[in-house]
Amino acid sequence: MRCLQTVGSQLRCRDARSRLSRVRLRSWCVLLLLTFYSASAAAAAAASIRFFRLLRTTNCVVTGFLVSLLHFWPVIFHPAMRRGVSWKVRHKDEGRRQWEGAVSRWTAKMGCVTRTYLPCVVLLLCALSLLSYMREEKHIHLAQLNVSTLRSSFPLVGWRSSSAVRTVHWPPPPERSNGYLVVRCNGGLNQQRSAICNAVLAARIMNATLVVPELDTNSFWHDRSGFSGIYDVDHFITSLANDVKIVKRLPYFLVNRRRKRRLKPIQMIPPRNALPDWYISVALKKMREHRAVYLSPFAHRLAEDLDNPEYQRLRCRVNFHALRFREDVMNLSSSIVSRLRSGGHFLSIHLRFEMDMLAFAGCVDIFTPEEQKILLKYRKENFAEKTLISSERRMIGKCPLTPEEVGLILRSLGFDKSTRLYLAAGEIFGGERVLQPLRSLFPRLENHTSMATSTELQKFSSEGRGLIGPAVDYMVCLLSDVFIPTYDGPSNFANNLMGHRLYYGFRKTIRPDRKALAPLFLAREAGVLEKEAFEMKVREAMGGSWLSGLQRRVPPESFYTNPWPECFCKPHARMQAHQCPNREHMLAQDDGDDNSSDIAA
Repeated sequence: MRCLQTVGSQLRCRDARSRLSRVRLRSWCVLLLLTFYSASAAAAAAASIRFFRLLRTTNCVVTGFLVSLLHFWPVIFHPAMRRGVSWKVRHKDEGRRQWEGAVSRWTAKMGCVTRTYLPCVVLLLCALSLLSYMREEKHIHLAQLNVSTLRSSFPLVGWRSSSAVRTVHWPPPPERSNGYLVVRCNGGLNQQRSAICNAVLAARIMNATLVVPELDTNSFWHDRSGFSGIYDVDHFITSLANDVKIVKRLPYFLVNRRRKRRLKPIQMIPPRNALPDWYISVALKKMREHRAVYLSPFAHRLAEDLDNPEYQRLRCRVNFHALRFREDVMNLSSSIVSRLRSGGHFLSIHLRFEMDMLAFAGCVDIFTPEEQKILLKYRKENFAEKTLISSERRMIGKCPLTPEEVGLILRSLGFDKSTRLYLAAGEIFGGERVLQPLRSLFPRLENHTSMATSTELQKFSSEGRGLIGPAVDYMVCLLSDVFIPTYDGPSNFANNLMGHRLYYGFRKTIRPDRKALAPLFLAREAGVLEKEAFEMKVREAMGGSWLSGLQRRVPPESFYTNPWPECFCKPHARMQAHQCPNREHMLAQDDGDDNSSDIAA
């Protein structure tokens, strides 16, 4: 019996030693694995995280070993190991019990560490490594930024612009409509442009015949030429024939056998951002009573966010295809673009630095006392009374970028004096004094006045055609390699252009983050930041300022700024709503519909 007990004890001890060997092997394997993960993560983070930036390659390995040692301390250096590991204990039974207990505790702790600590540590280190890699890639991308990287458009990733109808429930307009719709589009060129899109959609909703929209005789631009003085009327009517019936003017009707009189519409003021229900229930009722309705004013009088994607695609057909400028405007724009192209690639800048915008934004502290008085007086006479602190407005990014700030941004991004800039702007408040810093940074600064001939300049100064200049600026900016808006808040010009450039070829746009850049400009003015540190900070702040291809609209972003996904399609897309129509009309590539095709050639 004693012999059998001895044999059993030896077998248990041998089994215990085998289990200990397996535990030790597993421990050191996991230790090496964790050391490898720790060293890899630390090495990846060493280039971008300040704490790890001080570490060298050897220190990364030591750091990983220390992290592993911290987690495996109870297993490798457990007190029971020092008490029960030796086989030279006098009382073998007692040593055997201590040994087996130690192995059991090691096994339990090993399982706990393996199941709990190790996955968490490895996951954390992998996440740290991925984050540092992304940060490193961002710095590499910004460091290599130059004009050549901006020439190409963003990858389409299978998407293409398409505003063609994708449903069978879109019949052509009937021969007999419910009446006539007349609208008066107020504001500047691009506010009128969005109002025209809304007018066409409103006519479709009410099954009405649209009269060619009236354009406001704008007191700022002094343009009295009307719709036909800017746009191609015949093209506008024919390109929308399958959507809305359009006539050039209201018809006459017979009062008696000898007398005719033009139809007189009843005037209505639609609510701001009205839903389609208002046009169906209120406006349509008046139209049936009086045969014609006159809506004035008509800026922002139809909601932008509509659930019906076909309504949004109709807006795109109007904005990007039907609204084509007159031939003389297109030819003038084509000549200016050709001259700019002869000197290589060029960037266009929309410098929103006119008196009305500066007074509206309340940004006056950067001007002289006399100029501040002019801005404050203009604000008091033209805008609602509201207390605005100029320095605070600048800190939260509510002020347009100054010409000097635009030049500093471009220099920080890697553009040098040889870069050609096209400036789209009205009358710059402060004149040449304000423009001089930008001109000193980029001597090749042009605008439509400097690029036009003396004969062409007469068209810009023609009496009653003040919108010719903004129309030419719009087309030149549309065709530029890169477009940079300096203020995309209430600026219809910049917002419409960003959407138009996205629709035609995914052309690149740089949107400076004014809120992130404001502290940097103030620190530079105070002498806190040196040139190299300032430029690096600007590149970091501009890292998220790219309009990088297709992105979902985020309120309050306008549909005209980002018409995706309604006005885009993807062949063989998984979602049926994103699939291209079976009978694709190729509107984006049709020379007869593309505003930019004549210039692009």
